[in-house]
Parts: sequence; structure tokens; C-alpha cells
Amino acid sequence: MDLPEREKWSGNMDFLFSCIGFAIGLGNVWRFPYLCYKHGGGAFLIPYYITLICGGIPLFFLEIALGQYSSLGGLTIWKMCPIFKGIGYGGVIISFWLNCYYIVVLAWALYYIYNSFTKTLPWSQCGNWWNTDQCRTISDMRNYTQYLTTCSSQNNSNLTCYYNITEQLQQFSSPVKEFWERNTLQITDDISKIGTLRIPLVITLAIAWIACYFCIWKGIKWTGKIVYFTSMFPYVVLFILLVRGLLLDGAMDGVKYLFIPDLSKLKNSQLWIDAATQIFFSYGLGLGALIALGSYNTYHKNCYRDTLILTVFNEGTCLISGFVVFSVLGFMAKIEGKPMSDVADSGSQLLY
Repeated sequence: MDLPEREKWSGNMDFLFSCIGFAIGLGNVWRFPYLCYKHGGGAFLIPYYITLICGGIPLFFLEIALGQYSSLGGLTIWKMCPIFKGIGYGGVIISFWLNCYYIVVLAWALYYIYNSFTKTLPWSQCGNWWNTDQCRTISDMRNYTQYLTTCSSQNNSNLTCYYNITEQLQQFSSPVKEFWERNTLQITDDISKIGTLRIPLVITLAIAWIACYFCIWKGIKWTGKIVYFTSMFPYVVLFILLVRGLLLDGAMDGVKYLFIPDLSKLKNSQLWIDAATQIFFSYGLGLGALIALGSYNTYHKNCYRDTLILTVFNEGTCLISGFVVFSVLGFMAKIEGKPMSDVADSGSQLLY
């Protein structure tokens, strides 16, 4: 029995924008900066680009080419070699769990968008119900810095004065961090204290799932048009944040931290593991999704050229995101009087 002809992209750019929307996302904007920060900045870039050239780009091209050649999805492609069909099922299972994981992060982002429509941003000031006594705004930090300058010029014991003020600065926390931990997540100090459902987050989670449904409900031609907006709008936001971040006082210190490597960290095996996993995470390799996207191409489409274009987009997004995050970290380090390595948590909450 002949299979029905597979649907094709309605335009040449639909595939590119769909791959940009799939492969370029939280892995670039969120995970890449925090891994750079975790491993001391520039040291992470060396194994990252080695892995990209040796493994990332070839596998990216291979998956797209397989889908385009066979016009089969990420599961049915394994008819070519049935003994490895379990890889296809594994990719489906991983994709399912990644969807559950990603959608929560999108729900957090929607919660922040909702809270930004206020006269005063809730994470820009202290005095809210979730803030602690240690909360200090940027203006408060600047006042301490000014006092430090006066103290150093008028007091004979300059070293002691400088140490005391710096020690106090390091004990304070920012309203940004407290909004994330004490309002958004409401983190407890004991794992046995599960807490109750956060109704605002339940609502934003539902909105995120509904939006995903309406992005795909009419098939590939409809999705191919949706991604024109969903793929390009984040770049508008990134560009705005980039310009704003680079104009901050101390931004260049953060950018230097991103690009100046500490070569001693290359001895750490975890650095190389994180670099390799970031390539797979960022490019969406091994999930079968790239095979499925490539299967909607016409047979003679130049997928090698598309692979190189998508790689440039992917890496450009990583670097722009790095500039955005590290410029702000440099600003925070200067205001709070902390070294770059201590100014923020190196976990996945770094972006927030």
C-alpha cells in the first residue's frame, strides 16, 4: 500500500525559521550563560567550540539530511535499520519530558511578563511582603559605595573601613533575587515543606500549554507561519537588553569575564561534559525532531547550506545572550562590591 505524500513547507524560509524556533531557545538564552558562569567564563568556550566542530555540526547536518532524503519522521526513519528503532522511541520519550520541563520555564517567563505591567516593577524595590530585612536596592548599594569613598578619604584606618563596608555589602540581597526565590518559587528551607499550589503559576502554565496547542493544531503549514514571529521576536528583546546592558556601569568587566579564560579549569572533566551536553541540548540533537523538520523539505533542497546558516544563528544567539547576562553581572558586581564569581547563583535561576 502506497503511503500518502508527505506535506511540504509552503515556503523556502519556513524550514529555516522552524529550525531557528526549535534549536534556538532556552538552551542559548538561559543554559549557555549559566554554564559559562559556572565554569569561570571563557574557559567554557574552548571545549564548547571543539565539541561543536567535531560533533555538533556534523550530527545536525546528518539528522536534517536523513529526514529530507527519506521524508520520514524521527520514529519511522528507523525502518532503515530496525534494530536501532529503540533510539526513535527513546527520542520520543525524551522529547515528552523536555516539553514538560520547558513549559514550566515558559510559565515563569509569563509570570514575569504579567508582573511587569505595573507602575513599579515588584523586583525593583524592597518593602514588599516577600522581602527580608537584608533586602537592598541598587540605590541603597550606591549610597554605601558613596559612604565607602568618604570613609576612605577621611578615616586614617582606610583598610579596616573598606573591609567593614564590603563585608556588610556581601550580606545584603537584591530585590531581584528575593522576588525570584520568595515570590515566584516561594522556596522553603526544608524539603519536607512542600507548600501549596501557586495559583498564578498554575494559570500561566495553562496559558503556555494552550498557546502551544494553537501553534500546531492546523499542521505544518500553519506552524511554518507562526514561527516567523516566535523565532524573530526574541531577537528584538535580546537586542534591547544587549544595548541596555552594555551601557551599564561595570558592564565591560562582565564581558571580560566571559571571554578571558582560566586555563586551569580545563583540567576539570565536568567542564568538558557540560560543554558536550550543551551542544546536544542547544541543537536538539538525538531527539528526532530535526529529522521530522527536515522530512518536510523538498528532495533537492540545499540542506548543507541551511545547516551552516542555522549554526551561525545558534552561536550568534549564544554570544549575544552571554553579552546580555554578563554585562548585567558586571554591573551587579560593581554595585554590590563582590567578585564576579560570587555576584549571583550559578544555577539555572541565573537568568531570572
